[in-house]
Amino acid sequence: QVQLVESGGGLVQAGGSLRLSCAASGRTFSIYAMGWFRQAPGKEREFVAAINWSGGNTYYKDSVKGRFTISRDNAKNTMYLQMNSLKPEDTAVYYCSASSKGYLAATMPTWSDYWGQGTQVTVSS
Repeated sequence: QVQLVESGGGLVQAGGSLRLSCAASGRTFSIYAMGWFRQAPGKEREFVAAINWSGGNTYYKDSVKGRFTISRDNAKNTMYLQMNSLKPEDTAVYYCSASSKGYLAATMPTWSDYWGQGTQVTVSS
């Protein structure tokens, strides 16, 4: 079992920045690919970004490329999502996820093995 806890969400104006964190406990963090997903009101949960077990490879949703950066620190069992140039359409509950599958498969609906409880990000215009 892996337990995931997100933090760092909040209210920010358009153009601002936030840094989300996902702290993991339980089984060895470094063996899992990790990802960020989000769900806006009335919409389905969608993929945002993924990172491989070592942190050397990343994968992003097109609309966040160049604005968001995913990273991880295996020594701290923590993953991050640095979000810059935020837009109102980025408003959502953000979830972190761990998977035993490859990071490039993160858009597949069965990818995630574990989920966090989510953290709210609200971007005002």
